[in-house]
Amino acid sequence: MRAEDGYRYRRVPVREDTENDTNMGGNSHDNQSDETSREPTTWRSLFSVGTATDEVATTKNKLWGGRETYHGALLFNAGSFILPAVYDTLAKLWIAHINDKLISTAETYVYIGVVVEVINEGLPRAAYKVIGDKSRRSHGQRIGIANTMIIFQLCLGMLMSVIICVAAESFTKSFVPAEVRKESVKYVRISAFSTFFSAMNTAVSVSTRALDRPDVPLVISSVKTAINIILDVLFISIYRVTPGTPSINVQAIIRLVCDATGALSGLIYYLSISGLLWTPFHPLEPTDSRRPHLPGLVLMAKPGSYTFAESAIRNALYMWLISGIVSLGNNYATAWAIFNTIRWGLVMVPVYSLEATTSTFIGHAWGYFRSLGRKATNRDIFQLMKPALLSCFIALCIEIPLCLIMTFKTAYPFALYLSNDPVVAEITAKMWRSIDWCYIFYAVTTQLASVLLATRPRWYLAQSLVSNILWVLPWAIVVQVVGLDSGDPWMWHAIVFGGSLVFSFGAVTTVLAAWARGLKKGKLGEGPEGSEERAE
Repeated sequence: MRAEDGYRYRRVPVREDTENDTNMGGNSHDNQSDETSREPTTWRSLFSVGTATDEVATTKNKLWGGRETYHGALLFNAGSFILPAVYDTLAKLWIAHINDKLISTAETYVYIGVVVEVINEGLPRAAYKVIGDKSRRSHGQRIGIANTMIIFQLCLGMLMSVIICVAAESFTKSFVPAEVRKESVKYVRISAFSTFFSAMNTAVSVSTRALDRPDVPLVISSVKTAINIILDVLFISIYRVTPGTPSINVQAIIRLVCDATGALSGLIYYLSISGLLWTPFHPLEPTDSRRPHLPGLVLMAKPGSYTFAESAIRNALYMWLISGIVSLGNNYATAWAIFNTIRWGLVMVPVYSLEATTSTFIGHAWGYFRSLGRKATNRDIFQLMKPALLSCFIALCIEIPLCLIMTFKTAYPFALYLSNDPVVAEITAKMWRSIDWCYIFYAVTTQLASVLLATRPRWYLAQSLVSNILWVLPWAIVVQVVGLDSGDPWMWHAIVFGGSLVFSFGAVTTVLAAWARGLKKGKLGEGPEGSEERAE
């Protein structure tokens, strides 16, 4: 078979081949696959663990439910994303029954999450490229890098928790309407410590997805959501066992406890299946590749710096725009909270699930392609992009009908059900009609951008900068200057939010075309990032 016809994903021999790497789950055939390098055969199928002739592929792993298949990973990821979305929807409903004016206060938890997202999208998003490279790194090496990243993220999460807690009053001034600001300070201080557990959750979830263990994030979501619902029913819902009207701070405490329980359960499960649970009593040998190590952090730092910068710029502009919406009053702030609950909750689950699955499999494919050390053919580029193209098709099949149904039938009733306020529901429906169609572009853009994220994070940053600097920033300035004085202040925000989603689609497709051209010329397969293995 000719080289350009494709190859099986294989791992290039490295120094640690002589060491005893322990595989997650302890399967002997996995250890064998880590210790041997195979001859080129064909590009690995998107729907199976290896190739059709891969002797280590088992019948179980070839089934749709296999964790290492596209279908199986997608099912696991969908489960891990849908459970928190269901809870967030229920939480808004219960808070509306406590005091519908405090929905905007509860939304500060989301805004805290936006701040934390900057650190959660730094090193963790680089995991798909670095930890997902199973063609050139042994399983033990990948676990060692994951352990290093988790420890580093925990330190950042604790630091961020303390900062938000100390700055709670300033935070509420920017993101909580004046009518409910006084009651919100304590809520923010309690919720601030969810930052630490969010960092733990994200680091463990992303690293285990890159390690082909999407069951770990599912465990985190299952434990967290189950306990959340039970405690909320007992202490907050209309079926509560406690007398009197519950405080919104009770909901914050419950959420903090559940965030902690879910994140810790996921960490313990990860340590268990990776053979690291008892290391405090039986320390790892100095030569064990699973040990956290500084070179692993250095290896993640370069691609992580690009994803960190991208997230910081994007979220800074987003928070600036949010402060403008909050300044429109409690009705608009509450309506935006309800819109986000619907749009970024249940309706966005397919997009999140597809993105996580796409990034994982493109990371695997990129590691294999880099091991070839040659210019890309059209077939190579297609194989690299195949997970993203399939995800785009699935996303369109889901998002287009959802957009039509929600826009013409259910946006207002759903918003009224969640907010318990007709005025807020009408504003929410207006928001939905004006910009929700743009999220169809967002669904496709997210999958295509995953190609850049899992292969060339620097180009991922570039496409984001194009969108944010050329569209979001200019229009954000316009909103601040004329938006609040116009007859319809939401119109300007709709142009910013909706327009940025459409503009981003054009930016991503343009950058992807340049990416493909560079691969075919052999300019992107090596270069500065080609020396990254020497950091190990």
